[in-house]
Amino acid sequence: MFKVMYAAQGVGLAAPQVGVNKRLMVYNPEGDERKWVSEVVLVNPQIVARSEGTDEEEEGCLSFPEMSGVVERNKWIKVEAQSLQGKKIKKKFQGWEARIFQHEYDHLDGVVYPDRLKKEERKKVQGRLDELVADFGDGGAL
Repeated sequence: MFKVMYAAQGVGLAAPQVGVNKRLMVYNPEGDERKWVSEVVLVNPQIVARSEGTDEEEEGCLSFPEMSGVVERNKWIKVEAQSLQGKKIKKKFQGWEARIFQHEYDHLDGVVYPDRLKKEERKKVQGRLDELVADFGDGGAL
């Protein structure tokens, strides 16, 4: 999954994005395969707490090429997950890493970032979404 993520110049990827029906995500906040020490793999992650505070930032997605939009996310989250070896992980994410995690976590629940766009942001990308549907069909089928 890291290989696909880096090839697409991304910072995160969820298993469902590559046709794997598992609750697994990978990411590297650096987005640089040479900085492999920053790679994170999480299995069966769960958000167990969230900040009340939010911020809005531009997001893109490997599943929606050539488009982006401003998405509101929690400033911090507390997460429980497992490593690939089954070791329990508990961690608080904030800032950029919290945003990456929440974006990939959404994919595990069948939510994609255009679903989170406010009305005005959605209008900005609707033309591109329509092109993608025309190219790949409803539901993204080839």
